[in-house]
Amino acid sequence: MQSIIAFLLLKMIQILSRIFYSFDAEYLGPIPARQWGKLRAIIILNHTSLYEPLLVGFADTKLLWLFARHGVLPIAEKTMKRKIGLFFRFLVRHPVVITRQRDQTWDRVLNHVDEKALVIILPEGRMKRANGLDSAGRPMTVRGGIADILENLHEGRLLFLYSGGLHHIQVPGQTIPKLFKTLHVRMELMEVEDYKRSLAPLIREGDFRGTVIRDLTERRDHHCPELEAICRGEKSAPTGET
Repeated sequence: MQSIIAFLLLKMIQILSRIFYSFDAEYLGPIPARQWGKLRAIIILNHTSLYEPLLVGFADTKLLWLFARHGVLPIAEKTMKRKIGLFFRFLVRHPVVITRQRDQTWDRVLNHVDEKALVIILPEGRMKRANGLDSAGRPMTVRGGIADILENLHEGRLLFLYSGGLHHIQVPGQTIPKLFKTLHVRMELMEVEDYKRSLAPLIREGDFRGTVIRDLTERRDHHCPELEAICRGEKSAPTGET
């Protein structure tokens, strides 16, 4: 029943998002677009808004069903205490409330990472405000929890989603989102084995966690600022797949 509710909710969001917004996606890498195959994790970089469920407008029905049937979504305890928390609780098959500490709540996330799980994670762990910093005025950094998840994955595919952000739609603290805007992303599918192999020469003294943080930070800083400029209208969008 939870899977059916999640699928219907995701489908409703997808339909509404496509009515009120446009979607521009540029696909990177050798794996063709939408070849989800054995997708095991979706890594969303540049977390700017609780309206990011609008990103399901980029998905197809197959991916929505994977979300609903096998999705594992770590959700900050702070978010779940808000009214919107009830919405996130029904968005995927396994919503897991976390404290953002390496405690038993994070262990519950890892316990759900089995051979069928599809983990959806925003590695920065908190939202970027309009000034480019988090709510405490600190620079946005990638947290290490994603490395724990990757260590539990041995096959399948990863989807890196480089987001232009949603500040042109809604900035944290604003209530009503702006309509009829375009969401810009770049997507890159990689085999888990290929991604880990690419990191191997970069690992220093066995520090897999630190290597993953550095790599994702570089990926975010390479792709996302240009997409943010496009969202602000400061640069034209490249030809992509909508």
